[in-house]
Amino acid sequence: MCDMQTTRGASLSGATNPDERGAGSPEREIRPRRVAVLVAVAAGALTLDIVSKVVVVAQLSDRPPVRLLGGLLTLRVTRNSGAAFSIGTGMTFVLTLIAVSVIIAILRTARRLRSLPWAITLGLLLGGATGNLVDRLLRSPGPLRGHVVDWIELPHWPVFNLADSAIVCGGAIAVLLAARGLQLDGTRSAGDATDPVAADKDGNEDGNEDGNGNGTAQQDAPPPPDRKS
Repeated sequence: MCDMQTTRGASLSGATNPDERGAGSPEREIRPRRVAVLVAVAAGALTLDIVSKVVVVAQLSDRPPVRLLGGLLTLRVTRNSGAAFSIGTGMTFVLTLIAVSVIIAILRTARRLRSLPWAITLGLLLGGATGNLVDRLLRSPGPLRGHVVDWIELPHWPVFNLADSAIVCGGAIAVLLAARGLQLDGTRSAGDATDPVAADKDGNEDGNEDGNGNGTAQQDAPPPPDRKS
């Protein structure tokens, strides 16, 4: 009886808690790395946007537009009360609330993040949305009603800034990833997923049939009858 209790105690104490097994699993280690990539990309996009706006406002305000590359690129400081590319002017307060909602949604989505492409995509969207939100919070005419600084102009295109570029690039990549069926957790949608075990099994069966001619049908054929002389 004592031996049985000792054996049972050893079995129970040696059992591994599922939470402890998952604590060091690769999936738990991947998520912090992907979130770190998202934060790094967002911080980079936000820093470039803020620094560029400070420089152009200090150097190009009250000056005529600067034309570069034969007029292909023009540096022109403008104030935009609307969304990206001067869309929705006069709705500054509403657009500010939308930007805050987008940022919160991206941060909540990061909890399920396992994919590196999606980490870069969400980082671009987060950095761009935050860059324009900073202008709406800190620039004139006042908090939540501030006008965004735009300064990049291309032929036949509205004036924009680096935050707008980050948002557009992030949106384009998101559409591409969704079209390819790549999910936030790194898996693919059911329509694009393949079973490598089944594919390998089918390949082996095909190879056996090719090597034996008729496959199992030939192996199961009965032997020819003996001829009596």
